[in-house]
Amino acid sequence: MMAESYLRHFGLAKAPFCKDVADADLWLPSSKQEVVDELVEAVECRESVAVIGEPGVGKTCVLRALRHRLSTERFRLTYCHNATLGRRDFYRQLCLAMGLSPSATAAAVFYAVSTHVQELGRDKIHPIFLLDEAHLLHHDTFGHLHILLNYEWDSSPLLSIILVGLPELRDRLEMRRNRSLYSRLQRRLAIEPTTAEDTAEYLRYRLKLAGTDKEVFTTDAVTVLHEAALGALRDLDRVATASLRIATRRKRKLVERDVVTDAIALDAPSSA
Repeated sequence: MMAESYLRHFGLAKAPFCKDVADADLWLPSSKQEVVDELVEAVECRESVAVIGEPGVGKTCVLRALRHRLSTERFRLTYCHNATLGRRDFYRQLCLAMGLSPSATAAAVFYAVSTHVQELGRDKIHPIFLLDEAHLLHHDTFGHLHILLNYEWDSSPLLSIILVGLPELRDRLEMRRNRSLYSRLQRRLAIEPTTAEDTAEYLRYRLKLAGTDKEVFTTDAVTVLHEAALGALRDLDRVATASLRIATRRKRKLVERDVVTDAIALDAPSSA
């Protein structure tokens, strides 16, 4: 198989740019580490947060790093990735994620969730509700989220909500009808694309995890890779892997600029 061929060719024990990376082995540049630090600080202070970034800039890596940092004895993290549900189904899914039995009506489901949150508070466990792809939230659900944060006349922050999404999330939050929710998000964080230096560091780090300390990509190749990916790690992974395969077919031990250029051309969507 070609995958096995390029691994042998570059002396790698495993595919370097796959998604299968343990939380403890995640790579984060200093800029993204700052976002993780601020998220940890926010939930320590029982605050709610909006995290916004373009596709592929590392939002998932940041969230996985956050999960790795949180003590399971002090925090209960509930992750929700399906933001397209209506309000009742959304709360039913939240119930299931929290280990509760969802009720038939939206009011009963909301009551079950809010009661459970208060019970966790009494047990000194702070619940965190992490909602990915939040820019896709149904308008009924979006307009109802602020009620989850309203306990005892806003005097008791028993739950932290982390909304994660594309820049469209910021646009929705800034709408007048969503000001109740926006005002309760004490921090608004942005995840920026990686720099050229970040890209070079990332390639070396992932290759080392896969089994080699050798410089595989030339400086020119790294520059072209970074410009093609526009700072998006997901795109970088895909083109870097294609470049390794092409270099293997050409029996090269270094991935040079022309190899990356050809990989980018193959990766480009067809105009047909």
